[in-house]
Amino acid sequence: MSIGHTLLGLLESGPRHGYDLKRAFDEKFGHDRPLHYGQVYSTMSRLLKNGLVEVDGIEAGGGPERKRYAITEAGITDVERWLATPEKPEPYLQSTLYTKVVLALLTSRDAAEILDTQRSEHLRGMRILTDRKRKGDLADQLICDHALFHLEADLRWLELTAARLDKLRTAVTR
Repeated sequence: MSIGHTLLGLLESGPRHGYDLKRAFDEKFGHDRPLHYGQVYSTMSRLLKNGLVEVDGIEAGGGPERKRYAITEAGITDVERWLATPEKPEPYLQSTLYTKVVLALLTSRDAAEILDTQRSEHLRGMRILTDRKRKGDLADQLICDHALFHLEADLRWLELTAARLDKLRTAVTR
């Protein structure tokens, strides 16, 4: 995820302080990985330097001055370009799990056990996501669906690989 573009998009509804941006980001997108304040302020500094935001006001308080940021026309254009650019599908052509299976076969270890352990971990993750989906709002449900579909595809791969382990062993140990 592009944090800079996400913060710019959040600014389109109006100027905000860094604290407000962090809170909005965490509420909408950061359920599993909330932003650190330092990340927000370093990103805003970069966006300011690049002319994508401007300081809309500075307020003095009991602590450091609070800058209120506003998106510029260049920032709006940048967000529009980012939104219109399709994300590359992640093909997983060289996954860590595949590497582990092949190394297990090359070193005469039990690759089936690796696949079984991974299957168990995927199923555990799916149970957690299903519970979160059941209790969540629409945004949570959609996020969980996305993750669940990926895990289901991984499970299909695990089953297919387990069924082909003998052929794979022959292919990689020649």
